[in-house]
Amino acid sequence: MNKSQIPTNTLTRDLCDFAAPTGNIYETVSILAKRANQIALAEKKELSRKLEDFKSERDTMEEIYENCEQIEISKYYERQPKPSLVAISEFQANEISYRMAHKEEE
Repeated sequence: MNKSQIPTNTLTRDLCDFAAPTGNIYETVSILAKRANQIALAEKKELSRKLEDFKSERDTMEEIYENCEQIEISKYYERQPKPSLVAISEFQANEISYRMAHKEEE
């Protein structure tokens, strides 16, 4: 799913729709939390890689005021939908693959 199609605000959702694929709302929430953490970590690495170009040993006042590109990159990531909203959208579109660990029967 394209990130531009994901709503950036909160929506009221039916819990029964979330619980249906797994049979348990808590398992669904666990899946969504793990996926949101994966997305957040990937975005953090990508942002760090892009901002690494602007890193210098010491900043002068002129360099601080001239880093418009750095500010634009940061603003771009601030406008992106939150990782939890991306995970929910992926889950609803069946784009997340997961497997359940079953307990051994005695």
